[in-house]
Amino acid sequence: MQTANKFSVSRYAPERGPVAKLTARDSVLRRLDWPILLSALALSLLGALLVWSATRNRTTLNQGDPYYFLTRHAMNTGIGLVLMIGTIWLGHRTLRGAVPILYGLSLILVLAVLTPLGSTINGAHAWIVIGGGFSLQPGEFVKITIILGMAMLLAARVDAGDLEHPDHRTVVKALCLAAAPMGIVMLMPDLGSVMVMVVIVLGVLLASGASNRWVVGLLASGVAGAVLIWQLGVLDEYQINRFAAFANPELDPAGVGYNTNQARIAIGSGGLLGSGLFKGSQTTGQFVPEQQTDFVFTVAGEELGFVGAGLILVLLGVILWRACVIARETTELYGTIVCAGIIAWFAFQAFENIGMTLGIMPVAGLPLPFVSYGGSSMFAVWVAVGLLQSIRVQRPMSA
Repeated sequence: MQTANKFSVSRYAPERGPVAKLTARDSVLRRLDWPILLSALALSLLGALLVWSATRNRTTLNQGDPYYFLTRHAMNTGIGLVLMIGTIWLGHRTLRGAVPILYGLSLILVLAVLTPLGSTINGAHAWIVIGGGFSLQPGEFVKITIILGMAMLLAARVDAGDLEHPDHRTVVKALCLAAAPMGIVMLMPDLGSVMVMVVIVLGVLLASGASNRWVVGLLASGVAGAVLIWQLGVLDEYQINRFAAFANPELDPAGVGYNTNQARIAIGSGGLLGSGLFKGSQTTGQFVPEQQTDFVFTVAGEELGFVGAGLILVLLGVILWRACVIARETTELYGTIVCAGIIAWFAFQAFENIGMTLGIMPVAGLPLPFVSYGGSSMFAVWVAVGLLQSIRVQRPMSA
């Protein structure tokens, strides 16, 4: 007997009205993971307020318009929501078939950064300036293509029933797929993005069921590679200074050490409830550099206090928790791996961003997901939310 598509009404069932279709048990709206969606929206809206507070008095940045960054952050969030809806509409399975095209486009974009089209912002030659005040950071989208590409390779024979776990040859192919864009991003150099990609690769391998020897081997290779990079002088001076200031904040009190010291002062001065939105002395006095991007968490700590900063952690925790639930409930390895890659990405990037403001991690120039100002980052994380929602929506309905 012919069965109905999972998103359509059976031809034997009576036709439902628009409201009934939206509220039916098998509708897309009912099957969305609302805790993830609402938490991500809350973080983006909270981020808009924090970015506004950090930039409304910075005339050298906002071109004399105190609402400049607020408007653009809201616009980036709106575009991100559209990208999420488009990702859900296409579906993670459709994107699985489009991985070769997406991977090729991502390679072209990151290679373009190394041409005269690339621009340097905050010490990292990782941007393509589009014009009109807009720029693109291709490394953010590479994170998505690495997740989708590795998931496609590692899950292909397992989901087909040929293997129980990915074999060594498949793992090698997946690692080569990830290594190519990571190597290009390292040449920029954008060490922060590479760190996130390495964690993504480890998360993907763990979720795929590949031999643990691969994970141990990669960790050992990573340590050896880091030592080699340091000895060969591949890192730029500003990156070396960041690590040196992390080890000893007093070593560079006028540079990176100044940034981290001011960040800790801002967070520490907030106390339990904070000084109030737009009333933080460190923020109003513009003592913390890059406060709308890398150090946006300091605005929350100073003006919203421990309660406001804790709320950000809770909302991020909800997203990670629900992503773990989706990964556990999906019946295909491909979906599980995609979820695991996104979890590793969000968890590490949030930990690194918040950790560097607290002085427990080196400054790496990574935005706080959903909160920091930045179009490329906002678009990428909302596409990731769309992938999570697609996996949730397209899972088999329980009886």
